[in-house]
Amino acid sequence: MNNIETIFLGIVQGLTEFLPVSSSGHLVIFEKVIGLKEPEILLDASLHFGTLIAVCIYFRNDLVNMVTELWSFVLPGSKKQDVAGPNAHLALMVVLGSVPTAIIGLLFKDSLEKAFGSLFLVGIMLMITGTIVGITRLIPKSHNTAMRVGPLIALAVGTVQGLAIMPGISRSGSTIVCALLLGLNRELAGRFSFLLAIPAIVGAVILQLDADAIHRVGAVPLILGLVSSGIIGFLALKLLMGIVKKGLFYYFAPYCWGVGLLTLYFS
Repeated sequence: MNNIETIFLGIVQGLTEFLPVSSSGHLVIFEKVIGLKEPEILLDASLHFGTLIAVCIYFRNDLVNMVTELWSFVLPGSKKQDVAGPNAHLALMVVLGSVPTAIIGLLFKDSLEKAFGSLFLVGIMLMITGTIVGITRLIPKSHNTAMRVGPLIALAVGTVQGLAIMPGISRSGSTIVCALLLGLNRELAGRFSFLLAIPAIVGAVILQLDADAIHRVGAVPLILGLVSSGIIGFLALKLLMGIVKKGLFYYFAPYCWGVGLLTLYFS
């Protein structure tokens, strides 16, 4: 692949990773358009790593507070807290929610990777994503009042995140909608979804490390794709958090349905 192609895919990844339209589905579509005969999983992982950096920068204050408070809670010392504070609790819920994600990813890694080559499947999954985000139009504002992520919510959202590895299913869309349906307020639903994405993306990148793939794609194109996905991803994340707070998530449903139908037509 050349540098322009990977930069382009990085822009696609950055735009679609956080917006509820499925970055993996769009990468499959555009990789086919570019002419890749087989999906390059390491390239996808590299682009996801760029958006991981964007998440860490955007939520840097949350991450610092979570680590600091968790450190005080877990480690013995004169300043040890007897009860987990809100940031330490959120960190523990991220760890708990990552368990089902990891189990699903490890058990179904090979079969799910095969799905990255099917445009027909991507089209179906995009239409399902449209339905998922469209559901938010029916959730009354009074329903979303919970200010704390409980263990059951963490496990449920983590399970949904694991299932969202299917290309065409939006990770952000499905996890945020799951959190909203379970009663979390909009801002916390968005924060928890993206904080939960951090260990998931790290795990995916580690699983896809492949020296042969680096040689095939090239180190420079991988870096350029990573940088472009990170920059665009940061801007898209700022946009989406505003959309989630305003309760306008369902605006993306027609787009997902339209792209899904077009993908089915050309598959």
